[in-house]
Formats: sequence, C-alpha cells, structure tokens
Amino acid sequence: MRQLQNMKMSANPYEKITRSVYKKHVIDIKSPDAILQAANLLESGKVIGLPTDTVYGLACSANDPAAIKKLYDIKGRICTKPIAICVPEVKDVLYWGKADHLPMGLLQELLPGAVTIVVKKSHYLDNPFLNPGVEKIGIRVPKFNFIRNVTKQFKAPMALTSANFSSQKSTLEITEFKALWPELGAVFDGGQLGQSEEQRAASTVIDLSEPRKFEIIRTGVAIKRTIELLKRYRFEEIVKRA
Repeated sequence: MRQLQNMKMSANPYEKITRSVYKKHVIDIKSPDAILQAANLLESGKVIGLPTDTVYGLACSANDPAAIKKLYDIKGRICTKPIAICVPEVKDVLYWGKADHLPMGLLQELLPGAVTIVVKKSHYLDNPFLNPGVEKIGIRVPKFNFIRNVTKQFKAPMALTSANFSSQKSTLEITEFKALWPELGAVFDGGQLGQSEEQRAASTVIDLSEPRKFEIIRTGVAIKRTIELLKRYRFEEIVKRA
C-alpha cells in the first residue's frame, strides 16, 4: 500500500513544489478575477507568467523602464537582445509600430495568430530600456483570449518573451519554469499548451519593416502559412548572405 502511495506521489507534476509556494504564485486563468489580477500586477510594475497561443510567456508593462529591466534580469537576458510587445487588436499594430505600408488585408489574415511582425517603432513606445538602440519592434496579437483580454484590461502594450531562462527551451506548462516563480508577481495557469514538442518553436517572427519585402527572423510554428500569405500579397523575401 505504501509503495502504491509513493508511485502516485511521484506522478504528481507539483511534487517538488510546496503547497504554500504554489498557492502564493499560481492563479488559474479560469478564475473570475484572473484577468483583473493580471492587469493590476502589470500596472504595479510586476512581471507575470501567462499562457499564449504557442508557449508560456513572461510579460510586463512595455513602457515601464523598471519593469523591463526586471524582465531582463529574471530571464538572464542581455539587454541588447530585443523583446517583442503584445497588443490585443490588429489596429493596435498600426499605433505602436510604423506599419502603414502593410496591406490591412495581410495583417488581418496573419493576426491574431502565432506570428510576430517586426516593424519600426512608433513614437508611442517611449521606454529607453525597451530594445535600446534598436529602431524596430516585434508586435504580437496572440490567438488566445486570456492574454488578449489581459492586454485590453491593462490598456497598454505588454512586453512579452518566453517563460524560461535565456537560451533554454520554451515552456508548455507552468512547472517547467517553476525556478522563476519567486521573481514573478504571479503565474497564470492555462494548463498544458499543445501536445507536441514542435510547439516549443514559438511564434514565427517576420521582419516587414520594408515595403513589399520580408525577412525570416525565426521560423516558428506558423512559417509555412505565413510565407504563403506574403507571397500571395507579392512580398519578396530578403535572404541575407552568410
């Protein structure tokens, strides 16, 4: 009987997480006030963990210098490595980025979805610690209601990056980044994201900063469909020489 109990305990994904630590940090996204809690934490300058349509992410206010610095510190990421932002609607891409040269039809077919569009920053992104010295910004509109609703409630863009230490693999469930929990305002649990390892490739990142041209920055999970759409809109691929 004792052996059977031990087997059951070892199958528990939270076995190395004390109940008090779990209770302190983790909030189910189905909780009635989860969206409001997430927005309030962002407003107070906290970094939070939350699910996206691809992998789990770390998010903070994009226009809060202290929050951005903390986000880099938590990930162990060098400050010169760019971070994307997350917005709730396609129209917001045109506000926070210089994207007037992009056909609206293309944007509406790509987004919401597992694609990060890279364009030049607009003057509304005024945080000197958000990609310092870089004139471009990656912008995401995830196809996942929770994160989009959090951004709507927050009423500002979120800086968004994968929930893992820099250079480690992306995460598909919250216990995979439990080492980061003590540094976070909260972790919002959306369960297991996807059933395949391929999903860890995260979003496809495409540079669309030049009219009618595109450059693949990261292949990601949506590369095939993204390239098909861009070619249908007669965009030419930029291939840099090694």
